[in-house]
Amino acid sequence: MAAADQGPSPAVPGVSVVGPPVPRAEEVLTPQALAFVADLHRTFEGRRQELLAARRERRAEIARTGTLDFLPHTADIRAGDWKVAPAPRALTDRRVEITGPTDRKMVVNALNSGARVWLADFEDATAPTWENVVSGQVNLIDAFEGRIDFTSPQGKAYALKPAAELATVVVRPRGWHLDERHLTVDGTPVAGALVDFGLYFFHNAARLIAKGEQDPNSGPYFYLPKTESHLEARLWNEVFTRAQAALGIPHGTIRATVLIETITAAFEMDEILYELRDHAAGLNAGRWDYLFSIVKNFRDGGERYVLPDRNTVTMASPFMAAYTRLLVQTCHRRGAHAIGGMAAFIPSRKDPEVNAAALVKVRADKEREAAGGFDGSWVAHPDLVPVARECFDAVLGERPHQKDNPGSPERVTPAELLDVAGAGGSCTHTGLHNAVQVGVRYIEAWLRGLGAVGIFHMMEDAATAEISRSQIWQWIHNGVVLADTGEKTTAELVRRLVAEELASLRAESGEQAYAAGRWAEAAALFEQVALAEDFPDFLTLPALALID
Repeated sequence: MAAADQGPSPAVPGVSVVGPPVPRAEEVLTPQALAFVADLHRTFEGRRQELLAARRERRAEIARTGTLDFLPHTADIRAGDWKVAPAPRALTDRRVEITGPTDRKMVVNALNSGARVWLADFEDATAPTWENVVSGQVNLIDAFEGRIDFTSPQGKAYALKPAAELATVVVRPRGWHLDERHLTVDGTPVAGALVDFGLYFFHNAARLIAKGEQDPNSGPYFYLPKTESHLEARLWNEVFTRAQAALGIPHGTIRATVLIETITAAFEMDEILYELRDHAAGLNAGRWDYLFSIVKNFRDGGERYVLPDRNTVTMASPFMAAYTRLLVQTCHRRGAHAIGGMAAFIPSRKDPEVNAAALVKVRADKEREAAGGFDGSWVAHPDLVPVARECFDAVLGERPHQKDNPGSPERVTPAELLDVAGAGGSCTHTGLHNAVQVGVRYIEAWLRGLGAVGIFHMMEDAATAEISRSQIWQWIHNGVVLADTGEKTTAELVRRLVAEELASLRAESGEQAYAAGRWAEAAALFEQVALAEDFPDFLTLPALALID
């Protein structure tokens, strides 16, 4: 969809805002804030492009060698005796973290949820329409000023609890690969990462520091997604250093937790923490993007890298257990928090049996993480906060974390991290059908501006859509025969399932509701990213042209 050019800002030479009008945008897109973001862009855009090119080169190397290993030239860092900076008060106890987009209702519910941390997500849980990008910033400012509220169409009112009961906000900007086409500097789109980080930091860093003098739950804290190497972490560290200096904020005030959600980053955990050591707060086990990264990087690695049905690959699978074991070992050796993965289940008040069965799985997952040395974990719904908290309370007691737990003494090897075949499981028609359903339904919602979507009692975001479409690509290109039907996975079979899904959705919703959706566009985009001969790196890249 075409965006309306609002033209260059007369007060900020070289800066143009391109996009539809957004209420209260003038409060966020001030000349001073735009100049701050423009400086970050001009300083770091060249290096960002170099690192994106380095991603492509490393992927080509993986295709040639079919493997990965720890970096030989950083062995001294891995062997060294160093630690990250001590955690600030607000990030000392992180036993439960809730994630979600920055829409007004979610802001209130997440802050009130009882979780210690809210991951305010401008990334996978947000469809980056210009309205979502700008209004999310407005909502966070309102929250910090204590003036946010929300009334649902049904008349239910939402308001914040007292400040002492609110979760600490940790913002997740977009990854390095995404441009923000609605904001250009010198004719070039600004990195979405720098837009999200820059606007938030400019408007809120001083406010949060001032609040932190009375309220220990405040500070400029971030989650860093899609990191693929320690050099990308170094770039973030340089951004943090320049941003703090520009606003007169002491070096090291920013704290960042890095999601280890790519297979290449799993081989550089020590190095990533080292690069960010003045600003590091921990690492997180981002499970769905991690699986997506394995498929993407080893998509032509043959049968041993073929991932079985997504829902059968748990954190107890040997290669996933090795990854989480290494994460805990690395974090605790360096004095950093180790944060566990997502519990994406959405509790149902209409189906007690489904609800009870799912809660058993959630509890087992969180008990495993707490026993394995993690200091906290993620949930996607407020009703899961008490469940996760009970699991970590049982292990932590009154302690804020368990960094004194070194984790398993067993050394993790490259072979263990890459042992996808050891997961067992199988590729089935049921799994293929589910991948089509989740992919098409999620993309349609994303095109309408929704980034976190409830599908089949699960909170799905861009990461689960990515794993769904990438698995289909992998199965087709490896000639996978489905275990339950004996069919070979082909593009024709997938197109048939897509057509059947559209017909089912039309019948379920009725002609009028179906026509109001963006189902044809979603199906076409899904087929594009799942069936293309050359694997598209991210489904969001071609999707960006379809939203305002």
